[in-house]
Amino acid sequence: MEITALAPETLARWQFGVTTVYHFLFVPLTISLASLVAGLETAWVRTGKERYLRATKFWGKLFLINIAMGVVTGILQEFQFGMNWSDYSRFVGDVFGAPLAFEALIAFFFESTFIGLWIFGWDKLPKRLHAACMWMVALGTVLSAYFILAANSWMQHPVGYRINPDNGRAELTDILRVLTQNTAVAQFAHTLAAAFLTGGAFVVGVAAYHLVRGRHVAVMRSSLRLGLVTLVAAGALTAVSGDRLGKIMYDQQPMKMAAAEALWETQAPAPFSLFAYGDVDEGHNEVAVEVPGLLSFLAHDDFSAAVPGINDTQKALQEKYGEETGITDFRPNIPLAYWSFRWMIGFGMTSLALGTAGLYLTRRRLWLSPRLRTSGDEVPVLALTRDRAAGPALTRWYWRLALLTMAFPLAANAWGWIFTETGRQPWVVYGVLPTSAAVSPSVSQGEVITSMSVFIALYAVLAVVEVRLLVKYVKAGPPELTDDDLDPPTRIGGHDADADRPMAFSY
Repeated sequence: MEITALAPETLARWQFGVTTVYHFLFVPLTISLASLVAGLETAWVRTGKERYLRATKFWGKLFLINIAMGVVTGILQEFQFGMNWSDYSRFVGDVFGAPLAFEALIAFFFESTFIGLWIFGWDKLPKRLHAACMWMVALGTVLSAYFILAANSWMQHPVGYRINPDNGRAELTDILRVLTQNTAVAQFAHTLAAAFLTGGAFVVGVAAYHLVRGRHVAVMRSSLRLGLVTLVAAGALTAVSGDRLGKIMYDQQPMKMAAAEALWETQAPAPFSLFAYGDVDEGHNEVAVEVPGLLSFLAHDDFSAAVPGINDTQKALQEKYGEETGITDFRPNIPLAYWSFRWMIGFGMTSLALGTAGLYLTRRRLWLSPRLRTSGDEVPVLALTRDRAAGPALTRWYWRLALLTMAFPLAANAWGWIFTETGRQPWVVYGVLPTSAAVSPSVSQGEVITSMSVFIALYAVLAVVEVRLLVKYVKAGPPELTDDDLDPPTRIGGHDADADRPMAFSY
C-alpha cells in the first residue's frame, strides 16, 4: 500500500514545485539583465565612454551564464507534462499549447537568433546594429514571459475555451481573449516588475562587492547608480502591480486570498492580518494581530466592503463543485498560503527599502556639500545629510546589506510562485480540472521518486556550476579594453585568431 503522503499526485506536485522554483531563479535575472545590458551598450554607443563598454561586457558575460542555465532548466521543466501530468496535457493541450507555441516560434526565435548575433558580432557588426541585437534579445525575453504567463493565467482563470462533449477535452475558441484577459495582463506586469527588482538588486550587490574593495570604481559606480534606480523604480511598480493583481484574485479566487489572510469568516469591514495563529481543523484563529478595515480597501478600494472568509467560501465551493468532482475540502494549505504571501511581500519590500536608502545615501553631487563630493573614479561617500557622512560602522553595514540584497528578490519570487500555485489547490485549472484528475494514471510512486531524485541531483550539480561561474567572473571584474574593443573593425569574418573562440568577447 502506498503511503498517502508519498502518493504519486503528491510527489508529482513536489517535483513540479521544486523544478519550477529552481528554474525561476534564473528567469527574472535573464529578463532584467538583457534590458540593462542593452541600455549600457546604448549608453556607450551614444557617449563613447569606456566605462559603459566595460560595464556592457561585464554584465553581458553574467547574463550569458544565467540565460544558459535558464534554458537548460526550462527544457527539463517541460518533460514533466508528458511524464507526470499526461491527463492534464491531454485535457488542456489544445488551449495551453497555443501560447506556448507562440513563445517558441516568436519569443525564443528573437532570443536565440539575436543573442547569437550579439555574441559573435562584436567585431563584425556596426555599433548601433550590435546594440540593437541586444535590444531584440531583451524584447524576446519579455515576449517569452508574456506568453508563458498567459498560459499560466489561463490555469488561474480559464477563458476563451469550450469543453468538447465528445472527447471531454478543452478546446480553444478565442486565443485573443486568452492572451489579453485581465489576469494575464496583471500577472505579466507584476512579474516583469519583480524581474527588474531582481536585476536591480543583483547589479547593486555585485557593484557593492567591488566598491567596498575599491576596485573598478568608475564602472561599478555607474553600475551601482543604474542598479539603485532600477531597484527603486521596479520596487514601486511591483507594489502597484501586486495590488492590482490582488484585487483581481479577490474576485476570481476568493479562497486563495482568504487563505492568504487567514480570514475565516466573511467580514465587513475586513481587517488585514499582521500575524495570526489558528486551528485549521476548527476553522478559527486563536491569536490575531490585525489592522481594521485595511483588507477591505486592498480588496475593493473600500474600507467597509465585505470580504468572503474561508468557511463561507468552502461552503459555496462545496455546493457548486462538490458533487461533480467528489472533492470535500476546497481549502489550500492555509499556513503555507498565509506565510508565503507574507514572505513574498516582506522580501520584496525589504529590497525596495534598501534600494531607497542606497539611492539617498549615494545621491548626486549637487545635493552634497563640496567636502563630501567625490569624482567618478572614487568610491561614493554615504551621506546622511548635506554636510554629514555616515560613520565607518554604518558604512560597512550598508555595503554588506547591499551585497545581501541580491538574495531578497529571489526569495520573494520563489515565495510568490509558491503562493500562486499552492493557493489555487485543489485545482490545476481553477474550477475546471482538479489536480487529482491531472496526474498520469500509469506513473507509480517509485517512478516519480526516481525521476525527482535524478532532477534534484542534476539541479544540485547545475547550481554548483552556476555559482562557481558567477563568482569567478564577478571577482574578475570588468575586462580591460583593447583598441579593437573601442574601435572594432566591423568586417565580415573578423579576426582570424577569433575563429576558434566563440566567446571571444569574454576573453
